[in-house]
Amino acid sequence: MGRLRIAAVAAHFGRDLEFDLRRIATLIDHARQSGADLLVLPDAALGGYLADLRHPDPDALPPALEPSCPELKTVQALAAEMTVCVGYCEADGARRYNAAVCVTGDGVLGHHRKVHQPPGESVAYDAGDSFAAFDTPVGRVGMLIDYDKTFPESARSLAVDGAEIVACLSAWPTSITDRAPRMAQDRQSRLFDLYDQARAAENQVVLVSSNQTGAMGGMRFLGQAKVVGPGGEILARTWSKAGLAVAEVDVAGEVANARRVLHHLGERKPFAYREG
Repeated sequence: MGRLRIAAVAAHFGRDLEFDLRRIATLIDHARQSGADLLVLPDAALGGYLADLRHPDPDALPPALEPSCPELKTVQALAAEMTVCVGYCEADGARRYNAAVCVTGDGVLGHHRKVHQPPGESVAYDAGDSFAAFDTPVGRVGMLIDYDKTFPESARSLAVDGAEIVACLSAWPTSITDRAPRMAQDRQSRLFDLYDQARAAENQVVLVSSNQTGAMGGMRFLGQAKVVGPGGEILARTWSKAGLAVAEVDVAGEVANARRVLHHLGERKPFAYREG
């Protein structure tokens, strides 16, 4: 497949779906101008995330969208030849999920419902129950949402399923209980980068991490979008500001090179690991 241009987004999205779609259109346009083959938008890019993670207001939740809604159809049309991952609140009857889809102009390629929920989020969303990789024009991809990447098993499940690219879509805030005076000093800022690099290195995959910026209610989002190579090295990043982190990567070549001597997936000892 050769070299790919991969872009991760740091940007703010809120409850106004028309505004969100205009911003997505602008970001896709900028990514296309940069030659991007894959664009990863943040979690909740359609409708915004929660305004309060500890005590979500049931009357002020993100709009729940059907998987066949006009908004997602619009994102597909905007994507055209590009592969685009986008997060939204998914309606499934009376249930709501923090979800993401991966699309091109031809339709939906993959789907994920956030499995791991921080305290309070279960008031707003039901939890997903699986991780699965899927084939795309840019290779085999898997998706994680927010807190999923805190758990090594999440990304490992995708890598075992053949993913060479892991897209992590986030609306990741600064620390809620012990916020630092400067964002760069915040505990969650450090953890966000640590998880991105660790999940890439331990699975020897390319990890594409998007995140929201700005604020929603009492939540202040970190940004820090980045592309991480299979050795854990950061190839491109936005820091805390809005923008695109763009890197050109020979995904198959870099993954194969990382696994040439030490092949983490092949050297696992599942019989020695405790289940549950």
